[in-house]
Amino acid sequence: MGLRRRIAAAEGHVALSAWLGGATDRKTTATAVRFSLEELAERAPGNSVEVRVPPFGVTQCIEGPRHTRGTPPNVVECDGATWLGLVTGAENWSTAVESGKVSASGLRAELAELLPLFAPDHGATGSR
Repeated sequence: MGLRRRIAAAEGHVALSAWLGGATDRKTTATAVRFSLEELAERAPGNSVEVRVPPFGVTQCIEGPRHTRGTPPNVVECDGATWLGLVTGAENWSTAVESGKVSASGLRAELAELLPLFAPDHGATGSR
């Protein structure tokens, strides 16, 4: 059974495109972050890694041991602008982790092979 999306694909792509075009308002950022988190969970289903983008959203992804209580052993956390940069290819995973823009803890908290989720020619256009 697939993930039940809260953000329609068309609405999500519009928000990503607007963000890439320079829109930084809260509604656009929130929609783009939430849509991209849903996309990540769909592309890499599972419950072994928790991806947090406060205050906009959180998802669990990547197959492996299921986490049920307390702080998950594999956590990725960053702000909205960094997350959107990662999912659109405007930011590089390794560089973002090394610079401290992304906190990634745990053996499975490596998203480099999954990012970017959207290339500029696949629904999200523009540059940052």
